[in-house]
Amino acid sequence: MRRAVVEYRGWKEGYRCGYCASAQGKVSAGMWAHSMTVQDYQDLIDRGWRRSGKYVYKPIMNQTCCPQYTIRCQALRFQTSKSHKKVLKKMLKFISKGDISKAVSEEEPMDSHIEDAVSCSFVHRSESHVSEAELTPLNEDHADVVENEDEDKGETKEEVNVKKAELDSLQICGDKDAAVPGEPSPSTKTVHAPPKPGKGADLSKPPCRKAKDIRKERKLQKLLQNQRCTLEGSPLQAEHQALLLQSSKSTTNQPKSIEDFIFVPLPDDAPHKLEFTRFLCDSPLEPENPPNGPECGYGSFHQQYWLDGKIIAVGVIDILPYCVSSVYLYYDPDYSFLSLGVYSALREIAFTRQLHEKAPDLCFYYMGFYIHSCPKMRYKGQYRPSDLLCPETYVWTPIEQCLPLLELSKYSRFNQDAKAVDEDHIKELGRVRVLHKRTIMPYSVYKKRRKGPSDEASVQQYASLVGQTCSERMLLFRS
Repeated sequence: MRRAVVEYRGWKEGYRCGYCASAQGKVSAGMWAHSMTVQDYQDLIDRGWRRSGKYVYKPIMNQTCCPQYTIRCQALRFQTSKSHKKVLKKMLKFISKGDISKAVSEEEPMDSHIEDAVSCSFVHRSESHVSEAELTPLNEDHADVVENEDEDKGETKEEVNVKKAELDSLQICGDKDAAVPGEPSPSTKTVHAPPKPGKGADLSKPPCRKAKDIRKERKLQKLLQNQRCTLEGSPLQAEHQALLLQSSKSTTNQPKSIEDFIFVPLPDDAPHKLEFTRFLCDSPLEPENPPNGPECGYGSFHQQYWLDGKIIAVGVIDILPYCVSSVYLYYDPDYSFLSLGVYSALREIAFTRQLHEKAPDLCFYYMGFYIHSCPKMRYKGQYRPSDLLCPETYVWTPIEQCLPLLELSKYSRFNQDAKAVDEDHIKELGRVRVLHKRTIMPYSVYKKRRKGPSDEASVQQYASLVGQTCSERMLLFRS
C-alpha cells in the first residue's frame, strides 16, 4: 500500500509578499513531501494546500496580508468568453494563415507567491531544441490578459469607440445664435443627417451584414433549392423545409465550444504546425494507473508546445482523481503575442474535458489561488463557472457569491451557515500516523516512546491543517 511521507516544517511568517510588497506580511505553513499519493494531494488542495516542487504549503488565511483562495473552474460547464475567443482565433489564424500581427497586449505579473525553494527563471538549452531561447515562467498561473475589453458590456474598447463615433456623427449641433421659439436650444438640438464619408453609419441605407451571415443564408437557399427539386409535388415538401430551417437556426445560434476552436481541422497548406507532447516529470506525486482512470494515468506531467519543430512553451500539470491542477507555465517570450498563458489554460480545460470521458469523476480544472486583494490577480475569476474554497469550512462556493464579501473584507468566510464547521477537523490526535525509525505507529504510541520535550503542539498544528483523514493516511516523519 502506497503512503505519503511528509515532514512538517511549521509556520513561516514575517516575510515579503510579492502581491502587496509588504516586507513582513506573508504567513504560511509548509511541509516537505518525500512522496505523496494523488488522492492525498487531491484532499490537501481541497483544504487550501498547494505544491511548489516537493514543498507543499498553505497560506494562513486570516493572518497573511494577501489571502489566497483556492479556485477551481467547472470544466464541463465552461463557456469561452469574448476575450478567450479572441485568443483562440488569434492562434488559429497564426497557424492556418501565418498571420504574425503582434497586437500589443500586457500580461499580468507573474504569480510571485511561490516559496523561496523555487527558482523563477531558467534558460532551456537541452535537447528540447530551444536555441538559447529563454523560457519565461508563469508561476502557477496562465497570466496573459486580453486587454481592451469592456467587462460590463462584453465589448472591446475599439467597438465602443466606433459606436461613440457613429453616435457623435448623428448629433449635429445647430448655430448657437439661431434660436427658434418653442423648440430646444440650438446648442442641444439634434439633427439627423447623412454622415460624411468615413464618419459613421448612413441611416438611409440598410444596416451592414456580416459576410458569414450572408454565406449561411446563401447556403441555406441552395439547400432549399435542392430539396425543392427532389420533393416537388410531395406532401412532405413543406415539412422538410421547416425542419431544414429549424436545424439551420439551431446550428447557427448554438455558441461555439472550446473544442470548436482548438480541434478545428487545418488546411493542408497551413504555414505552421502546432504539436503537443506529454510526459511524466519529477514530482512528489506517485504515478498511478487505475483501470477506471485516464489512459495517461494520474501524476505530474509536462505538456510541451511545439511550433514547427521548436518548443515554445512547457506547462506543468497534476492529473488527480477529480481534477487537472495547473502548476506552472514556461514560455518563449518571442511568442508572447500569441497570449500563450491564456491559450494554454484553455487547452488544459479542453484536456480536462477529454479526460472526463474516461474518468467520470475528473471534471474540474484547478487554477491555483485567486487573490482578490490584488486587482491584477483577479483575472482567474474570468474562467467561469468557477468556485472558491471557504477557508473555514472547506466547502466550494460559486465565485459570484464570494465577490461581494471580498469587496468588504479581504479575508472572508464564504459559508453563510453559521453552524457549519470543518467536517474533517482533527478529532483524535492520537490516531495521527507517524513514521519513526522506519516504523509506522499512531502518535499515541510514539508520544509514549518519545524522549525529550513534547512535540504535541507541532503535531496538533499539522493535523488541524491537513485534516483527520489525511493525518491518518499520510506518514508524519519524526526523527
